[in-house]
Amino acid sequence: MGMDWASRIRKAVHRLKPYVPGKPIEEVQRELGLTEVVKLASNENPLGPSPKAIEAAMKVLPEAHRYPDDSYFRLRQKIASVYNVPPDWVLLGRGSDEILLHIVQTFVEPGDEVVFSTPSFVMYDILSTLMDAVCVKVPLRDYIHDVAGLLEAISERTKIVFIDNPNNPAGTILRDRAVRSLLDEIPEGVIVVLDEAYAEFVESQDYPKSLDYVREGYPVIVLRTFSKAYGLAGLRVGYGFARTEITQHLLKVREPFNVSSIAAAAAEAALDDTEFLERVRKTVWTSKRLMYRGLEQLGLRYVPTEANFVLIDVQRPAKEVANALLRKGIIVRPCEPFGLLTHLRVDIGTPETAECFINALKSVLSV
Repeated sequence: MGMDWASRIRKAVHRLKPYVPGKPIEEVQRELGLTEVVKLASNENPLGPSPKAIEAAMKVLPEAHRYPDDSYFRLRQKIASVYNVPPDWVLLGRGSDEILLHIVQTFVEPGDEVVFSTPSFVMYDILSTLMDAVCVKVPLRDYIHDVAGLLEAISERTKIVFIDNPNNPAGTILRDRAVRSLLDEIPEGVIVVLDEAYAEFVESQDYPKSLDYVREGYPVIVLRTFSKAYGLAGLRVGYGFARTEITQHLLKVREPFNVSSIAAAAAEAALDDTEFLERVRKTVWTSKRLMYRGLEQLGLRYVPTEANFVLIDVQRPAKEVANALLRKGIIVRPCEPFGLLTHLRVDIGTPETAECFINALKSVLSV
């Protein structure tokens, strides 16, 4: 008889719902026999990596048989210099997802509570559940984090409050005054994680300068990534900031050599290519306005965004619309997993892909 492995698995694992990413282009081409496919489902950089990052990665490839410098001295120094912080405040991970994992591994005991908004980045739920935490979810209010609701949800058992800013999938932000009001009311012993994966795309002038909170001694961990604006999603490099009294403990759970030498070299070069980053930002901002105009002409409601994606209410089952778009070679993200049954989350790519999406959506909705 075969072993009943399900009975041997941790109960927390049974409670997990696996993360479902957007379909790869190759899979859609293979399944539907399409040659031209536009992927607008994973909030990716429409221009790819910086040429300088590609060149730096290529230079390191011949040394791929050697382990990286486990201190990541060069990258850590570069990040510290760009953001004007001490190098020992800098955290590195295989994407910011891994730093999120380090945070829950370090601070969360079974039965502890973590607080976050719903909907928000699904990894808060997955990683906290994996650690046997109790996930306390506070609904967004008008698609924005509800500061009063988050504070009210905190109890004596709360260890962490996660805030994705901009929020995923809404693209909205908490402004500086709102974040400070939350931090001023946070009980002692609770850590606030400000996940700023899309910060480079924000246009608002009162977006929080979150490193000021760290400098001022608030119990804050700030996360960033090279996956989005810097176009290095395939290399998996995330980074973050916290005061030494926090980072020294997070480093204890970090696996050795957790960022590849190729990824580290590309990330360092990407930080230097400020002209490319600005071109990415301007491309997204231009495309965003084209998307808005097209959606308004279709009479559709959308959430004004500060990220490189937009949340759209298509006013009918989103999964059906997403499948119809897929048959036209357009990959988008239906937001049913977020509890938004009539919403799509769509990347803001180039002006060309924005026009392509609007035309395809118009055709689908007219049927």
